[in-house]
Amino acid sequence: MPSEFELIARHFARATPSAILGPGDDCALVAPSPGMELAITTDMLVEGTHFLPRTDPGQLGWKTLAVNLSDLAAMGARPKWVLLAGALPNSDEAWIAAFADGFFKCAKRYGADVIGGDTTRGPRNLCVTAIGELPSGTALRRDGARADDDIWISGQPGLAALGLAHLQGRTTLPESLAKRCVMALQRPLPRVELGLRLRGLATAAIDVSDGLLADLGHILEASGLAAQLNEGQFPLIPPGSEPKLAREAQLGGGDDYELCFTTPIAARQQVVMLAAELDLPLWRIGYTVATRDERPAGDILLTDADGKPLPLPLRGFDHFG
Repeated sequence: MPSEFELIARHFARATPSAILGPGDDCALVAPSPGMELAITTDMLVEGTHFLPRTDPGQLGWKTLAVNLSDLAAMGARPKWVLLAGALPNSDEAWIAAFADGFFKCAKRYGADVIGGDTTRGPRNLCVTAIGELPSGTALRRDGARADDDIWISGQPGLAALGLAHLQGRTTLPESLAKRCVMALQRPLPRVELGLRLRGLATAAIDVSDGLLADLGHILEASGLAAQLNEGQFPLIPPGSEPKLAREAQLGGGDDYELCFTTPIAARQQVVMLAAELDLPLWRIGYTVATRDERPAGDILLTDADGKPLPLPLRGFDHFG
């Protein structure tokens, strides 16, 4: 049976051309480019909480990194370096090889070098630290939205939650839709290019990991604003899904890793053009509202296409809720 260090050398020690010193010493050494700031994030995926025990290891390898790169995308940062720490129940080399293959495919796709990490025996738990670069002073933050900004969401939020519901037997989707939703759950696409293009255009941004309403709420609270959303402007519910469940998944399901962002009304046409250039749907779903007594910071009003208020589903995922 291979040792810990043999497994690391065999599956995780690869070239790191952007680092001064990569894996193999007590620390990696990196240096930001002149005039750039570093954006640093870390995220943990725990078996049974963030992924099902029988998840394909190659898909899990991709997702483990992708969810962290999504945080960099939300800040407008370009991925540069990542570190991987993991607890594994055993040294199943076939599982490790497939996981590493997926992880490094994601790293290559988005231009990140894997510069170090750690492993130990224990319940399966995967933790990534991702580091990106962006020009000084250009980060997309949560606290920059202004009253009357447009609110946008990328892609098709809700597919991942529908995929999880299908795998758990809480709904049965048509085969083609099930495949699409499970793929959205297990192999999310961090919107790195969108994040880069939103620098200087968006006033605030966040990635949707815990649910659209919950994550939009973080922007609103940080910016001291409320919001009004129009259900008629949301992406269409996927044909073949249960409409109520699909809408709940869209608003509160999480695990989408799409970007929710705000822009001035004057930038509306630029966003429309950006969507066409990236071949990525960008949906203008509402607008921000100045706070007042009946609309405190973080408050969200959802209306139907005729402007009638609608009840809100659960706001999103909370590890301790």
